[in-house]
Amino acid sequence: MIRLLKVLIVAAILGAGVLYYFLIRPYAGFHGEAFVEIPKGASTPTIARLLADAGVIEYPWQFLLARALRPSAKLPAGEFRFATPASALDVYGRIARGDVSYYELKIPEGLNMFDIASVVAGLGFATEPEFLAAARDPSLIRDLAPAAPTLEGYLFPDTYRVTRHTGARELCRILTQRFRVEWKRLDTTADVHQTVTLASLVEKEAAVPEDRPLIASVFRNRLNIGMKLDCDPSTVYAALLEGRYRGTIHQSDLASPNAYNTYQHAGLPPGPIANPGIASLRAALKPAATDYIYFVARPDGSGRHQFSKDIAAHRQAAAQYRRAK
Repeated sequence: MIRLLKVLIVAAILGAGVLYYFLIRPYAGFHGEAFVEIPKGASTPTIARLLADAGVIEYPWQFLLARALRPSAKLPAGEFRFATPASALDVYGRIARGDVSYYELKIPEGLNMFDIASVVAGLGFATEPEFLAAARDPSLIRDLAPAAPTLEGYLFPDTYRVTRHTGARELCRILTQRFRVEWKRLDTTADVHQTVTLASLVEKEAAVPEDRPLIASVFRNRLNIGMKLDCDPSTVYAALLEGRYRGTIHQSDLASPNAYNTYQHAGLPPGPIANPGIASLRAALKPAATDYIYFVARPDGSGRHQFSKDIAAHRQAAAQYRRAK
């Protein structure tokens, strides 16, 4: 009896050692990091083989044994990233939790499609030319905004969780779908394209939230009397479209006949010049009730603008700004 007890104890110790070695001991048969893509509907043996082939676990049966300990857990599809040694139990736990590998794509309000292309390229999802080619195709938004020449204005700014395999076209679909959701929440019958275009001008001109409805009122008042908008960011955008922007506005930019140059053409430009956030969309839909037709930055560094009803007051405010500069 004592001998049997000793055998059982030794067996238990050996079993614990084997369990530790194969299930609890951290392992990494890869260098740097490993990515494992689990297809939808993949069986446990398939997942086990994928993990072993990637060097995440040493043997497929380790994962099968971990599965036997937690047979009811669901194993979701997706891409999983492994960067440090982990035990078979830890690997199984991460997959069972759905710890899918995502990247954060941050798009602040006011970025244009050229800016977004740079951000996307920095994350390695697509090259700038690839993203711009997708963004220049308005088909994803044509049913909502038939006049949109590109997806500019409809790539809604926010922070998105995307995978390494999210290509340029799919990114554009995700961003425009989010725009659709936000536009529906505004519950308006206003013309989509005109509203988004005006909102993009407001977004680029406003440095503080309080100024958005006031700037929108200036642009709306100018539109009502047929006065050119004279919006500097639209001139910059025209230069960007022609590939000649040099970091500052030159006289040649102001004189450009490009349709987006609001110093040369009255009315709204053909489309948005950036991607506005919800606050600028609201300002475009409901501008402040004012008689202002001019604005210039205040010289106090607050980011606010000085608004004027006539040219004399505007010239005085502009002179104050120039003196402070």
